[in-house]
Amino acid sequence: MTLPLEGIKVLDLSRTAPAAFCTMVLGDFGAEVLKIEQPQRGDTRPLGSSVSPRGPEGEREAAFNALNRNKRSIALDLQSAAGARIFHQLARTADVIIEGFRPGVVKRLGVDYESVARDNPGIVYCSLSGYGQDGPYRERPGHDLNYISIAGVLGVIGDSAGQPVIPSNIVGDYAGGGMQAALGILMALMGRRLTGKGQHVDVSITDAVLALLTREASGYFLTGESPRRGRSRLTGALPHYNVYESSDGKYLSVACLEPHFYEGLCRTLGCEDFIPYREAIRQDMFDRLRKSFLAKTRDEWLEFFQGKDVCISPVYDLDEVFSDPQVKHRGMVVEMEHPGQGKVRQVGIASKLAETPGKVRSLSPLLGQHTREVLGGLGYSDGQIEEMYQGGTVQ
Repeated sequence: MTLPLEGIKVLDLSRTAPAAFCTMVLGDFGAEVLKIEQPQRGDTRPLGSSVSPRGPEGEREAAFNALNRNKRSIALDLQSAAGARIFHQLARTADVIIEGFRPGVVKRLGVDYESVARDNPGIVYCSLSGYGQDGPYRERPGHDLNYISIAGVLGVIGDSAGQPVIPSNIVGDYAGGGMQAALGILMALMGRRLTGKGQHVDVSITDAVLALLTREASGYFLTGESPRRGRSRLTGALPHYNVYESSDGKYLSVACLEPHFYEGLCRTLGCEDFIPYREAIRQDMFDRLRKSFLAKTRDEWLEFFQGKDVCISPVYDLDEVFSDPQVKHRGMVVEMEHPGQGKVRQVGIASKLAETPGKVRSLSPLLGQHTREVLGGLGYSDGQIEEMYQGGTVQ
């Protein structure tokens, strides 16, 4: 089966989730992803969800870590002259390099875009950082929570009476940074087909998150009014676009925005007096819906609404998500056989391509699992490779 990114060679310098998610997406569709990892000394393991574990004790963790699937790993000390030399050998035949360091780090290591492009002008080199490669915040440290704060997302999540609600790190690290990096890389590869040249792709997670606020920003530019937490149509102001507790303490989401969905909700619950919706009934409708949904369990309500044209869904905990029939039908749970861990489940591939679908071809590697193989492919002899191991250049 053909994969759309077959033959695209990616060097992955990621240490944390955003860039690793990007290369996971590329790998799922056939790219040859090689993780360039830092050798680990002693028992200390660097922080970061994309850093490969070592040895048999790390086998189970690696097997279940979807971020590193479809990748190989070489442990290479980029701070050594020999390590930097090996990296540049690999970079000469690479199509893509992605790094997630703070601006300036790759320049100090001598593995930045300019130094690579001298030997490989076709390289697509993606730098993924919190605030971007320029601007007054370029060297400021941060994480997902900081980026979604500055971009305005955190300020609109939560109800009007409370403080902002932290939405895990899915908005900045994954939907923003990782996905935008993958998109930028693919566009640059398409551009290379037209111009024959590679380029530097500068992705700021803060920029990416702000781009996700396109609808809200458009409204602000139009009216001059900033959306307030819990007070706009899609952040909790509407009783028919909200979350309600059921009698068993579980929750349902109701999203009946269009008039026909709204009327269907009201007629199904016997609230015809709320048709049509007007601001004067808002609080009364909130009170009625809250009381109504407390009359049955969540699953009883789902059965009650079955077959009715009403936008209502269960609010799942993650342990319920992967048993949902729609999730299973769409292949969003994949099962792989691991030689040491047996059957391993991972989250599936979101984009469904009819002719060239993505595939989980291999599970995550251990740190340096492919070091000897990669160095051998570069022409190093067994003796030279052993010297590198002994000298700490590789692991």
